[in-house]
Amino acid sequence: MTSILKAMRSPLTGRLTGAGKGRAGFTLIELMMVLTIIAILASIAIPRYMQSLVKAREAALLEDLFQMRTAIDQHYADNGLYPQSLRELADKKYIRAVPVDPFTSSSDTWREVLADVSSGIYDVASGSDQVGTNGIPYSQW
Repeated sequence: MTSILKAMRSPLTGRLTGAGKGRAGFTLIELMMVLTIIAILASIAIPRYMQSLVKAREAALLEDLFQMRTAIDQHYADNGLYPQSLRELADKKYIRAVPVDPFTSSSDTWREVLADVSSGIYDVASGSDQVGTNGIPYSQW
């Protein structure tokens, strides 16, 4: 054991060298470098994450619109007339429930497009006034 300690001591000064010096912590430069690298990685990752959240909500909106429009068409094919509301579609079990609009976070904000004044709804759109990543407002999807 003493031969190992002798090998770690400097022959000139007798002090410990290398890993045996007993460094207590990191230098300020080392900490600043690590923080800089973390900041650079975060500045790249956070915008991409936010963009992926918007893309996920857009995909959910497209799927909800597709399912509701399919249910409206099935209702028309079965009954010969359009439903009076989205609630009617849910009551007649064409859809399980009126979905929540991903951009307004409510199931009551869907914009129902009427075929005629008394013939019911033939289309549905989002009630959001935001613009999608493709440049088209969600209310026109």
